[in-house]
Amino acid sequence: MRWEDFVRLAIGAVVANRMRSFLTALGITVGIAAVVLLTSIGSGIQRFVLAEFTQFGTNLIAITPGRTTTHGMSGAVISNVRPLSLDDAVALRRVRQVEATVPVIQGNAQIEAHTETGDRLRRSTVYGVGPDMPRVWQMQLATGRFLPPDDPNTARAFAVLGAKLRDELFGAANPLGAYIRVGGSRFRVIGVMEPKGQMLGFDLDDAVYLPAGRAMELFNRESLMEVDILYRPGADGKTVAKHLRRALIARHGSEDFTVITQQEMMDVLGSILDILTLAVGALGGISLLVGAVGILTIMIIAVNERTSEIGLLRALGASRRQVMLLFLGEAATLAGVGGLAGLVLGIGGAWLLHVIVPALPTHTYWSYALLAEALSIVIGLTAGILPARRAARLKPVEALRTE
Repeated sequence: MRWEDFVRLAIGAVVANRMRSFLTALGITVGIAAVVLLTSIGSGIQRFVLAEFTQFGTNLIAITPGRTTTHGMSGAVISNVRPLSLDDAVALRRVRQVEATVPVIQGNAQIEAHTETGDRLRRSTVYGVGPDMPRVWQMQLATGRFLPPDDPNTARAFAVLGAKLRDELFGAANPLGAYIRVGGSRFRVIGVMEPKGQMLGFDLDDAVYLPAGRAMELFNRESLMEVDILYRPGADGKTVAKHLRRALIARHGSEDFTVITQQEMMDVLGSILDILTLAVGALGGISLLVGAVGILTIMIIAVNERTSEIGLLRALGASRRQVMLLFLGEAATLAGVGGLAGLVLGIGGAWLLHVIVPALPTHTYWSYALLAEALSIVIGLTAGILPARRAARLKPVEALRTE
């Protein structure tokens, strides 16, 4: 029997029973579509979160007060032996390979501005930072200037507005030189930042940036929330972290702080997101298992219904191997067509979902899609082996007798 005959007979058997073939392939279609759609969502979320973490650059180290072994958790909520001070941030600037440091404290306060159209009030995020913040966080000034390099403990009462906060408080008016009240304290606006967007839900544009020392007084805090370190490009992050740890231990007398490199955060986050993507893909795999059971059931029914046809093929000289290949071809065709339809639905569904919900990132890896299609064919072949072997073992005379 020629290969053309195999293909024609396999496709002909599928087409002859359209409804049954459709329902059989539907299980594979749903499974493949679920795998592609779920992995697209998982991959999209992974790319989004990693992009959020790297928008400030990749050569950053964060130091938080309090000793903790859990990466990604702010040490500011943990009681510590000694607070992380402004002097610590200044001292860390002198560590080898360090280019800049930013003391950070964050809070929320009511901001009041007096304009020609009246007083405007808005409750926004307050960031207490240092003069190197634009360089370390990779933010740009739109107008004016940023906080000057004053003594951090006696910094002047200057403020820099985020782009959104500037629009909300002053509209089209020029805010430079104006005075605002932040939590009851008076500050002079000296600059406005360019739009930066959000970072993990925090709107950096709807914020005011104050000297860290002033922010600590405003929120009555003794310790910084963290100190962000920018080290030289090309330097080894682990080595820099070791030098930073040694310098702080010399100042504090013990390691009552946590040093987290950005690479460590990325590694931990990446492993978590990889597991998430694998988990959602496994959920779609359950649908594939259901589809495999459907193919197995339908092929067994097909063997029972076509016993006489099998007997005729054997009587005409078809070998057991050829009969087995014929039924495996039918199973592979059903699975392949169902898988192809599932790819179209999965990729199209991921694109449509992103259009409907732009905030939900989706990204389809073609390697996943091709692997899913190959998996559907393998499932079809695996599910068809038992019925195909049963058909091949039928004796021609007994098979023809069922006519």
